[in-house]
Amino acid sequence: MNFSNSSKEKIMSKPNFSIPKIYTGGVSITDWKLLSKQEQQNALKKDWYVYYSFRSPETDKLVRQTPIKGYANSYKTKRERIMYLTVMRDALELLLKNGANPYTDNDFTYLYQNDNEKSAEKDSLNVEKEIKPKKIEVQENFIIDSKEKIVTIQEAFETVLKLKKNVMNTTSFNSYQLRIHKFLNSLPNTSDDIKSITKKDVIQFLNTILQNTSPRNRNNYRTDLNSFFNELENNEYIATNFITKINVLKAVPERNKTFSDKTQEEIYTFLENRNPTLLLFIKFISYNFLRPVEVCRLKVKDIDVNERKIYVRAKNQPVKIKIIPDILIKDLPDLKLLELENYLFTPYGFGQEWEAEENNRRDYFSKLFSKEVKKEFNLNQDYGLYSFRHTFITRLYRKLRENNPQHVAKSNLMLITGHSTMTALEKYLRDIDAELPTDYSNLLE
Repeated sequence: MNFSNSSKEKIMSKPNFSIPKIYTGGVSITDWKLLSKQEQQNALKKDWYVYYSFRSPETDKLVRQTPIKGYANSYKTKRERIMYLTVMRDALELLLKNGANPYTDNDFTYLYQNDNEKSAEKDSLNVEKEIKPKKIEVQENFIIDSKEKIVTIQEAFETVLKLKKNVMNTTSFNSYQLRIHKFLNSLPNTSDDIKSITKKDVIQFLNTILQNTSPRNRNNYRTDLNSFFNELENNEYIATNFITKINVLKAVPERNKTFSDKTQEEIYTFLENRNPTLLLFIKFISYNFLRPVEVCRLKVKDIDVNERKIYVRAKNQPVKIKIIPDILIKDLPDLKLLELENYLFTPYGFGQEWEAEENNRRDYFSKLFSKEVKKEFNLNQDYGLYSFRHTFITRLYRKLRENNPQHVAKSNLMLITGHSTMTALEKYLRDIDAELPTDYSNLLE
């Protein structure tokens, strides 16, 4: 594909400004309802403002500019301040996108108002009764009205998705965003008021998902929509999150089966010569009880051979520390000369450079397992990389049960597998049928 010089310059040029944001007294506005009254009051005692950075013509670096407060701090409630500053932020962003530059002659003075002006304006506003409209002319033919305006479905969804993006990992957010967009596209008119969405709209959408897929997938959509509408409520776009009142359907969980001892040993023997990299990948699942995606996240720096520790990045959790058992450490390659930031497992060998998203890395090893192992051993869809985790947790639990009562065996197992609660571990053990009864024939005679 050929680009003109002007196109290349546009693609390679640095942005001249950062997206304006709102400072809300040192607290997260999405957590407002979780704050105590005292914490809310402390936040409101501080100045709220819009802040942004602009590229300096002297240093060519982004420099923080004078905060824009306007009349925001004359308002005493979170709702009023957010309404006002949202208008100011959007107006500023529009100006910047249209070429405004605080270092030249562009007039930003209407955005900066002193305390005397603020007091006079406050006297003229009856804020106890309503926030009266104050028209601000941004540029010719463009008027902004600071009275409470209708927030459209599209605007509210875009705002909340931006918030969620900052608190979710990339992989989770991508699938989350796809589900939210699918619901958004099902609505007849996204320019309607956000408050126009009804419980019936969501139920009809979920019914469509159920008809085309499965109860489990329908429940996954409900979970993401529930989280999303909770954020809409937290940000006061809607009065209540009615999705909590939509039922969860009973769905049969999909789990990989465990391997027989014979099949597992044959797979190991086969991969020793066929694909040692894939075999070591599987051993991290088998001996450290990691999920396949957690193995994909491992970098060279996460393996401390001297201390025999491994640092695991779990989903939406702090880094977990696990020991590296002797049965695994003897199979590790020499990591001393490898780049610390490189992923441990790549298509090009251990610790090589590999630029790929998490989903793509996981898919690569899943497909490699299907190609190298499932085809060779004629394994169906019931078996996958997860099967090794189920197999070895089952094997370990049964070994612990030989000389320990049930609660002791489970307590010891919980330390090894990393389950956060005993309830979670017990549910997992039930799902994989880790404990089976002894022969009860004598009871039936």
